[in-house]
Amino acid sequence: MTLDRTRRSPGLEELRARFAPVLATIAAGALERELDRRLPVDEVELLKQSGFGAVRVPREHGGAGASLADLTQLWIDLAAADNNLAQVLRGHFAFAEDRLWHHVRSGGQEVWFERFVRGQVAGNAWSEVGATAIDTQGTVLRPAGDGQFRLDGTKYYTTGTIFAEWADVYVRRGDEVGGFAIAVVDTDQAGVSVHDDWNGFGQVGTGSGTAVFVDARVAASDVLPFGERFPYQTALYQLNLLATLAGIGRAALADVVRHVRGRERTYSHANAPRVRDDAQVLARVGEIAAAVYAAEAVTLRVADALDAAHGAATLGAAEASARAEVAELESAAAQVVVTELVLRATSDLFDALGASGTAQGEGLDRHWRNARTVASHNPRILKARVVGDAEVNGTPPPFAWAIGRTERDRADWSPRAAPVPEAVG
Repeated sequence: MTLDRTRRSPGLEELRARFAPVLATIAAGALERELDRRLPVDEVELLKQSGFGAVRVPREHGGAGASLADLTQLWIDLAAADNNLAQVLRGHFAFAEDRLWHHVRSGGQEVWFERFVRGQVAGNAWSEVGATAIDTQGTVLRPAGDGQFRLDGTKYYTTGTIFAEWADVYVRRGDEVGGFAIAVVDTDQAGVSVHDDWNGFGQVGTGSGTAVFVDARVAASDVLPFGERFPYQTALYQLNLLATLAGIGRAALADVVRHVRGRERTYSHANAPRVRDDAQVLARVGEIAAAVYAAEAVTLRVADALDAAHGAATLGAAEASARAEVAELESAAAQVVVTELVLRATSDLFDALGASGTAQGEGLDRHWRNARTVASHNPRILKARVVGDAEVNGTPPPFAWAIGRTERDRADWSPRAAPVPEAVG
């Protein structure tokens, strides 16, 4: 018997049984892919063809009609099998959620539902690097003169786009409309190139590199007003990272348990002749198990808040805003806690194994490297301040934000001044 925070519902049990063989296949090669720094191209294709990307699509349109809580449990399962893959699909599920939100409100998303059911996915292409100003975008959408638009610019941290049929691109409009928009770009065209040049020490299989758009064509129907994006998007992006961290923790726990059970060598000053009977080793494993249990429980609590936010799609702007604020604050508080739990667990596992646990072929360091990389998104120190400000002063959280250079004067600086999007990746 082990600690288990898994949800129990008929729909979820059905989904987990359906995807269990897929996840087992993915898990079998995860360590080798990590050591070889090889993109999980075949594994992403397996997920596409299994219908994983369509689990939120309503049943009447061919999907599984899963709740966000059920999806979150599947993300955790997927991240435990291969930490990269849950994050790979982060942008896809955000775009799919936006289409679902608008369908609940006004219908008309059957074309996208059909694409998702066929296995098509979207990647994210929002963030820019270098000298790009924090309050604008260098990627520009302009009329092409033939009823379409053309897109030019470069994006980084484009997680999932290298595997995707579509790119969800945050752009600045260069026409009379002005402002910011989402351009949904068909990646199978000459004007789009995606490069696996992510150089981080973790999450190396996410393909979170550079996407370049040169006169890429965008249909007018695929230019979406940014201001109409679903209101709990920032919390959803963070929920995916929380689930990824929880899955990494679960994989680390499985590895440390396996190594402790099979370890024959011990120390002359140990507490028992077998490592698996040593009280201090068992206590360390127990601490890791408790941390993973808590991380998963907290993550699923946030998922409940997002399900409530989704449920406000037809309840009016005030209720939708209120529920989105709750979801954002819960995701921020969870980030502070879950990050600490998983980072500590993925480091502490080495206390139970000794120096042989650091062998490169075992790849146990990947758990900490990957957790540290995921935790570096949306810095937790800033999230802690957001939660504290809400508790003390009742200050609403920032729902959308970005990273970049700024020319604002220090005297005018406010972290809540600009309505710009989250740097997703």
